[in-house]
Amino acid sequence: MKSRRDFFAFAGIAGGALAAGSVARAAMVKLPEPVVETSAATRPPLQPSAGRPYRPVVTLNGWTLPFRMNRGVKEFHLVAEPVVREFAPGFKGNLWGYNGQSPGPTIEVVEGDKVRVFVTNNLPEMTSIHWHGQRLPAGMDGVTGLTQPGIPPGKTFVYEFMARRPGTFMYHPHTDEMVQMAMGMMGFWVTHPREKHPLIDEVDRDFCFLLNAFDIDPGSFTPKIMTMLDFNVWAWNSRVFPAIDPLVVRHMDKVRIRVGNLTMTNHPIHLHGHEFLVTGSDGGPTPISTRTYEVTQDIAVGQMRQIEFLADEEGDWAFHCHKSHHTMNAMGHDVPTMIGVQHGELAGKINKLIPDYMVMGERGMKEMSDMEMPLPDNTIPMMTGYGPFGALGMGGMFSVVKVRRGQKRDDYSDPGWFKHPPGTVAYEYPSEPPSPVRSHSDHR
Repeated sequence: MKSRRDFFAFAGIAGGALAAGSVARAAMVKLPEPVVETSAATRPPLQPSAGRPYRPVVTLNGWTLPFRMNRGVKEFHLVAEPVVREFAPGFKGNLWGYNGQSPGPTIEVVEGDKVRVFVTNNLPEMTSIHWHGQRLPAGMDGVTGLTQPGIPPGKTFVYEFMARRPGTFMYHPHTDEMVQMAMGMMGFWVTHPREKHPLIDEVDRDFCFLLNAFDIDPGSFTPKIMTMLDFNVWAWNSRVFPAIDPLVVRHMDKVRIRVGNLTMTNHPIHLHGHEFLVTGSDGGPTPISTRTYEVTQDIAVGQMRQIEFLADEEGDWAFHCHKSHHTMNAMGHDVPTMIGVQHGELAGKINKLIPDYMVMGERGMKEMSDMEMPLPDNTIPMMTGYGPFGALGMGGMFSVVKVRRGQKRDDYSDPGWFKHPPGTVAYEYPSEPPSPVRSHSDHR
């Protein structure tokens, strides 16, 4: 993390005008230094530097924005700006975001905190920030033209309100959303309970991440902002597998995962090896009477869902979107199905003209996960990633929850692959299997 010490000395310098409803005089002082992060690694939880204590969240492949206390108000500084985000090694995108990243940093406060957020616009067009799900004065809601004027390029606006209820929220522009959100402008907000809450349990590990999607042609860097549904980059916090970090927990930890969806479609998020309870939504903690054990939770557009489970099964457990095309990378949508096509003779003729030609897809697509073919610049294989037993053949919205007995409290370092006890791994049957029972259409 870096500070832009000389970014602004005072509001008003370099055209930074303060506005956004009626704000306190305390806001009209020296701005907090913008903190910038350019690494895509998962940062450790940021312990609060002042105010009431809380167990901070871990943002998957992200970080939490530091604050400063000013006369009892928590102050943050967001800078909307063009950024370069690494989706995976060898694959980057020219995006828009906040403080060097897309998504922007997570903001953490405590219920009842007075909050002041300075937003500086370094984009080429006006912007605003909508505090998705928050209860606040209408003039702080961030809808350009309805509740405030837009923030012009080069200007700084102030948002000031109280964090009135605990929960998990998001922030994003409400100006030219089609462009600005398609370019990656979004972030997470967590308000921790002030006191022990009857519907909010204490947990040992608390993760959060956003679902986002882009359409970036292989070899290019900038998303196509007009795409409505046919995205080819399905990401968690603007990272794709195998570059999404694992969620590392101790055996018997109580784990909370907060997932927000700001894509253009729904996502059924599935956890292997454990059942979980849905304990929260954008509206706050869910009533205990409504909670049922699930292994998959669908998250619609604009929704947040919070799940909790007891990590009582050791192992490496897949955690992914259950839409199969969302666990692939750089996927073309116009490829014909070749399964069952007999084109060996044709392939031989083509090889005489194109010596390196090879047939693909006649037996399915799994063989692609073992291939290492030349790729265009700035892209990633469609099916990739390796585990202890070979190629995974995954991509996109896929990660691994790693449950370990030996993991220390608050240690999020990757323990490597799970060492399975003898006799607990599927194996090849050593002899001729018995004849299977088959269903017949004729039941006479």
